[in-house]
Amino acid sequence: MLGPLILLPLVGAAVIRTPENHPSCPGYKASHVYEGEDTLTAHLTLAGEPCNSYGADIADLRLLVEYQTDERLHVKIYDANEQVYQVPDSVLPRVDSGHSHRRQSALRFDYIEEPFSFTVSRGDEVLFDTSASNLIFQSQYLNLRTWLPDEPNLYGLGEHADSLRLETTNYTRTLWNRDAYMIPTHSNLYGSHPVYYDHRGSDGTHGVFLLNSNGMDIKINKTQDGKQYLEYNTLGGCFDFYFFTGSTPKEASIQYAEIVGLPAMQSYWAFGFHQCRYGYRDVFQVAEVVYNYTKAGIPLETMWTDIDYMELRRVFTLDPERFPLERMRELVDYLHDHDQKYIVMVDPAVSTADNPAYRRGVEQDIFLKNQNGSLYNGAVWPGVTVYPDWFHPGIGDYWNGEFNEFFDPDTGVDIDGLWIDMNEAANFCPFPCTDPAQYAIDNNLPPVPPSVRPSNPRPIPGFPGSFQPTSSRQLTKRARGDRIGLPNRNLLQPPYSIQNTAGPLSMNTIQTDIIHAGGYAEYDTHNLYGTMMSSASRTAMQQRRPNVRPLVITRSTYAGAGAHVGHWLGDNVSSWEKYRISIAQIVAFASMFQMPMVGADVCGFAGNTTEQLCARWAALGAFYTFYRNHNELTGIPQEFYLWPTVTESATKAIEIRYRLLDYIYTAFHKQSQTGEPFLQPFFYLYPEDENTFSNQLQFFYGDALLISPVTEENSTSVDAYFPKDIFYDWYTGAALQGKGETVTLTDVGITHIPIHIRGGSIIPIRSSGAMTTTELREKGFQLIIAPGSNGRAAGSLYLDDGDSLEQTVTVEIEFNYRRGVLYVEGQFYPDTPVRLESVTLLGQARASSAGEQKQVIHTNLELTEPTQVNLA
Repeated sequence: MLGPLILLPLVGAAVIRTPENHPSCPGYKASHVYEGEDTLTAHLTLAGEPCNSYGADIADLRLLVEYQTDERLHVKIYDANEQVYQVPDSVLPRVDSGHSHRRQSALRFDYIEEPFSFTVSRGDEVLFDTSASNLIFQSQYLNLRTWLPDEPNLYGLGEHADSLRLETTNYTRTLWNRDAYMIPTHSNLYGSHPVYYDHRGSDGTHGVFLLNSNGMDIKINKTQDGKQYLEYNTLGGCFDFYFFTGSTPKEASIQYAEIVGLPAMQSYWAFGFHQCRYGYRDVFQVAEVVYNYTKAGIPLETMWTDIDYMELRRVFTLDPERFPLERMRELVDYLHDHDQKYIVMVDPAVSTADNPAYRRGVEQDIFLKNQNGSLYNGAVWPGVTVYPDWFHPGIGDYWNGEFNEFFDPDTGVDIDGLWIDMNEAANFCPFPCTDPAQYAIDNNLPPVPPSVRPSNPRPIPGFPGSFQPTSSRQLTKRARGDRIGLPNRNLLQPPYSIQNTAGPLSMNTIQTDIIHAGGYAEYDTHNLYGTMMSSASRTAMQQRRPNVRPLVITRSTYAGAGAHVGHWLGDNVSSWEKYRISIAQIVAFASMFQMPMVGADVCGFAGNTTEQLCARWAALGAFYTFYRNHNELTGIPQEFYLWPTVTESATKAIEIRYRLLDYIYTAFHKQSQTGEPFLQPFFYLYPEDENTFSNQLQFFYGDALLISPVTEENSTSVDAYFPKDIFYDWYTGAALQGKGETVTLTDVGITHIPIHIRGGSIIPIRSSGAMTTTELREKGFQLIIAPGSNGRAAGSLYLDDGDSLEQTVTVEIEFNYRRGVLYVEGQFYPDTPVRLESVTLLGQARASSAGEQKQVIHTNLELTEPTQVNLA
């Protein structure tokens, strides 16, 4: 969440220039070229007088080309002395080279000696061509431009809230992580993912990943004569490119997962429905929310608490009067007794006020320091704060220790997952932050908590008498208290200014001249801070429960973060615009950035939602992978039970989601093993259909389900595109033969979301009626068979214990339907039979009086071995 919003004029901002108007640079000349079977190396030397446009030109470079696999090419341009900063292996481990032979590779590297440029081609098609401009490699600025096809289909380059298919005229994507309240468009947001996908229809899809964590502007535009290009402008580092290709966008995404790491598998319960709010005044109100969901018959899997639980907003503390330890432990016990979970937020910044977490951090010397050796101070929710140095060799001992102390199952708050926020890292005190203590005083940090209870508190049904509040509880007033890369670089105000929406690089974050342990400058590593906290936090959670998959949800991310954590989209707004753009955001993260555990704050975080918007969003959110209702304290409450239509919409949508949970779990497990994406843009399934390339309001939930939500206020219809394929209505089983045209779906009430099953699919679902995922796992299975145009269908089911990191017993079943017979094959365990209660065959001519076109065959089988079921 964002703190006080302060707008200041830019401090010493450099003039933003482009390669067209900076002094002419000579480029480089290639020499000492050596070509092996799977590598190419060369020297690159400055080809003329240096131009020193945004820093000193580096005269001697090296080129390394590796044919790593048949579909992946690594091209790296770096300084001969290797002093320039590079992303540490400890943050993003380098993928092993498969040592493909250049004659086997689908990609080919060619170069021109002087001025040096290179191309990457696939067959006769050039994918990347740097002859568009001379290479610039300076101490604080790198520039490289590649030609593109006319009006290319480009995607990626996150995090952003712009269109899924990127704009191609005068468009700039800036990568510099920041606290981006209300997630504005055409702005840098919380994460940096410097990868783009270029989809060329039937010719295939390729991706380009630049492994560079420095701030950068990536420009997509046309020259004056109309030639399309993409241009990198980075503040440092090196050019470390990975080119990867696939015949489809889905295959390209799989290639990217091999580079940055396969995503982490999540526990079964993590796919349940989650509830949170910033502003729950005490533990009793949290309990009331839990009870009210139960009373309303809305399944609630996990309850979350924002920073409200902390004493004066300090991490690793409990407010002793509003969230006392004894009551918190009772709440957690109650949730666990009812097969529910509990999660709290932890921020990176530690208050400098007298508290154990601060004292231990000082003793272990793990906080960031100024260059004079003093602790670096910022100001966030608890007032004056210090920041952990995630590069410090002792950071793991410190962070693990704080988790073991505060979240101890026997003496502390036994959380089931973790929520980390403000890790860009956020700093409310605007640059130059000369006096964070005075800033905290002037801005009332930390804020005084609200009153504990109303004067006449009511009892909380469902909780024991010992848990009930009393009218005599009051807050006592508390005293606030008093408040390494190339040398000689300008780390605060570099000559080239990226288009950081916040202004200077250090605005509202850690000052960029801070040096981390190991000599790394914040200037270079800023975009890694959140992901490094994520990795440390996953380790801390895992060492608490060594055998359990840790659920960690983070705000700030960098490439590869999905191997450790999930992501929510940050502080959005209760608006139809953010409702719509969330679709493009979640599919980009899930498929293109390989962070498949992702969702937006359902009903919106900032501002006031409406009953209609919340009802629609409750249904859409059920088809995110991470499904949570969350908003801020200044907005009206928006728990699903507060409006009748929202209650109805949420109940219906959660019922569908829970019945589909094993379908979700199976596909998610597959992505964790192979990188094959689950949540997907439309064009991933129909890569040759140009009508899908810009469609960002429909999406696929796995390969089988097409989701077409209503996206306009006061509308009860939706214009949905159906490719030339057969689809079946989820609710009625009615067949719809797509013709590559848009169809208007009518009578879509605000508690309804259109869902269609893609022909050729078999979907395993659970029987209905579960209030928790634990209860759900006791239910039997049903199969939905949606024959394709050829009369066939296929699907799969993966089962394990739902929670363990290492599995000893798994069930993996493949279903195939053809000519009226269902074939069931795979890996079975007699001690864990799969109870198949029924099979529903869609598209049957015998329509019921209700207009349904499906046949239900009751089977009541226990699947313990391969079998065949005759459905004729």
